[in-house]
Amino acid sequence: MKHTILIVDDEENIRLSLKGGLEDEGYNTLLAGCGEDAVRIIEKQDVDLILLDIWMPGKDGLQLLEELKNSGFTIPVIIMTGHGSIETAIRATRLGALDFIEKPLDLNKIIITINNTLHIKALEEENALLRKKTEKDDEIVGSSSAIMKLKYQIDRVAPTDAWVLILGENGTGKELVARRIHQKSMRSSYPFVEVNCAAIPEELIESELFGHEKGAFTGAAERKRGKFDLAHNGTLFLDEIGDMSMPTQAKILRILQEQRFERVGGSQTIQVDVRVLTATNKNLEHEITEGRFRQDLYYRLNVIPIYVPRLIDRREDIPELSAHFLRTFSPAKGSKKTITDGAIKKLMQHDWPGNVRELKNIIERLVIMTPGDVITADDIMPLGTRTTSEMDKIFDMQELKDARSEFERIFIERKLVQCGNNISKTADVIGVERSNLHRKIKSLGIDVE
Repeated sequence: MKHTILIVDDEENIRLSLKGGLEDEGYNTLLAGCGEDAVRIIEKQDVDLILLDIWMPGKDGLQLLEELKNSGFTIPVIIMTGHGSIETAIRATRLGALDFIEKPLDLNKIIITINNTLHIKALEEENALLRKKTEKDDEIVGSSSAIMKLKYQIDRVAPTDAWVLILGENGTGKELVARRIHQKSMRSSYPFVEVNCAAIPEELIESELFGHEKGAFTGAAERKRGKFDLAHNGTLFLDEIGDMSMPTQAKILRILQEQRFERVGGSQTIQVDVRVLTATNKNLEHEITEGRFRQDLYYRLNVIPIYVPRLIDRREDIPELSAHFLRTFSPAKGSKKTITDGAIKKLMQHDWPGNVRELKNIIERLVIMTPGDVITADDIMPLGTRTTSEMDKIFDMQELKDARSEFERIFIERKLVQCGNNISKTADVIGVERSNLHRKIKSLGIDVE
């Protein structure tokens, strides 16, 4: 489809000359001899770009720019003038002009400028669409009381610069929460940089976080910017922070406190401004007691704790989540899959040890493997149980104290649920003092709200 260029100039010979040159290049053109005519054209026709003269009788180019800006138009504008000055260029840029060309006009230069401007505009529109798609993909789905509480916490903390510690089991959506906090923050136009602390080898984590200079170590063929550097003015998300080694924790603490660092093999101090979000599926207070996590780092990170609920604690969201994943995985063209009430009922009876991630994987499997357009209860294979998964996790532990702690957490969580989160009643049922149960709940990181 041809782009339409509106040429606004009070000199007829310039308008006609540009019209001929641009149409030879495959553009459609519209002509206006003054600002008033330009406004009437813009209100009636689609315009992709405006070539605008500054000095015209009546409404001049700067006045037209200001009117377009105030009216919400986002048409790219290239200014043309025979009386160029730095002050005029600055004012025009502030009013929304994307480029500035001095007369006498060079047609080749104008065509290059138009092509570049339209390309930039197309990239901006593409980025806007991608941003909208990303925000939609990162939507937190559900309307249960647990999810409404989570959304409220995100909305409260996002506009601030407070650091957030996101807690929850694997598969609950901790990364999703971090992304939503960033998207709703004042830093949303800057980078969101994620670091999986459990996936980076110990010997490479310094280079990954802080970067390195060329020749800093074998294989360092060129300078590399680290995650802290890349996240400048934006958000740094440290996932699985509980799996970071003690030596790395000490280095991270210093960087977090000072927001200054040197690259590996470098001597230049780099100052950054980053908001730090962290996440873990571990009980960090227990890790501190066991000597595996620094207490000072914990208090530095745990400014605002947010707990992401398990899927078993928000079963009423399963129908909405299932419908969301069906839309996600159904083919873009052709018939859409639907799911019966019986199938939903079967899904809601499962206790979801893998949380939302497990549900997402199962819906994707059902969309691919179910031959018809309707998914029924018979299409759902037998699902594992949380009990089996949790007991396997306990038996996989190496040390007795870790297995005992994990069993106590599971046992107390279930008894609390059975007693409606009433701590006094739960203490009576399991035969312990209420104050002792309070301490145990806190030490195990159990959420009772």
